[in-house]
Amino acid sequence: MVDSELAAILRAVLDEVCEGVSRHEIGIRTHVACKLLEAATRGETSVNVLRQIGRAALTGAPTMWR
Repeated sequence: MVDSELAAILRAVLDEVCEGVSRHEIGIRTHVACKLLEAATRGETSVNVLRQIGRAALTGAPTMWR
């Protein structure tokens, strides 16, 4: 389970990583958010590592979402 502090970190990382992505691009943002949440549930809490995971998810998003 993700506590409120980690949830805030995940939101901040998501917003940072998806800065250039329109808020209307829900599929891309959802894909990145899922990858971040998966990492957090595995115990990853480092902001730098979460950023890397988020950026990798953004570049690896299926092309239909870009």
